[in-house]
Amino acid sequence: MANNGEEVRAKVRERYGQTAVRVLNEGESGANGCCDSSCCSGKSDPITTDLYNSIELGEVPVTAALASMGCGNPTALAELKPGEKVLDLGSGGGIDVLLSARRVGPTGFAYGLDMTDEMLALAERNKTEAGFTNVQFLKGMIENIPLPDNTVDVVISNCVINLSADKGKVLQEAYRVLAPGGRFAVSDVVFLGSMPQAIRDDLEAWAGCVAGALEEDTYRALLREAGFVDIEIEVTRRYSLDDIDQSGASGSIATLSPEERSAVDGRFVSAFVRARKPAPQSL
Repeated sequence: MANNGEEVRAKVRERYGQTAVRVLNEGESGANGCCDSSCCSGKSDPITTDLYNSIELGEVPVTAALASMGCGNPTALAELKPGEKVLDLGSGGGIDVLLSARRVGPTGFAYGLDMTDEMLALAERNKTEAGFTNVQFLKGMIENIPLPDNTVDVVISNCVINLSADKGKVLQEAYRVLAPGGRFAVSDVVFLGSMPQAIRDDLEAWAGCVAGALEEDTYRALLREAGFVDIEIEVTRRYSLDDIDQSGASGSIATLSPEERSAVDGRFVSAFVRARKPAPQSL
């Protein structure tokens, strides 16, 4: 069952670690991760292309782009300002951290948090190649962020929160490390409706950014429970049944009835998820 947190984490670490090793050793793209042609920033599907423009891609090492496993562009979503401190949950090869560091400038700072040693090694190499000094990559779990309370102005993430088996804890931790008035601005995969249990229990589909997707109402509820306000979920891309099949869910999709297949088609989406930690009330 994919609700076993350690089992999910091991599967995700294996898949993403393999992608990092390929990029480190051979410069290959992140095939079989969340940015293959079916799920996020794929090369052949017109629905899932163009997450970063040519200017942004020119600002980071090519291996940071090759290891990108996201489903959006949270650095654009977050509207970062000079001097801000940013945290990227599940920073992978570092593309969003490095882009954030450039946007916040030398008076700002960008943290990246990842649990996979191979991705952290790749990110450190990309940081050195790019010459950034306002960047730090941290090893840890997004359910237990190794930063003090009220540390950052913005929390971003790119197709990673859906990979956690305890999303409520992730959102609570994001709230904790944000300074009052801070912004939560992530790209994530969301399901519009009620997901069939067969997909929810599929580990391959979970690692492929499908099975772990929160249903929209649940996402909103967990954000409110963590303390966030001004919650918005903006759909940016929809995935067909074929997209989901190719992302790793072929086994579970094969078990669905025709009615269930119809209900899933187009209901997995990439979305911008925005929220804010309330600022203290003025007297």
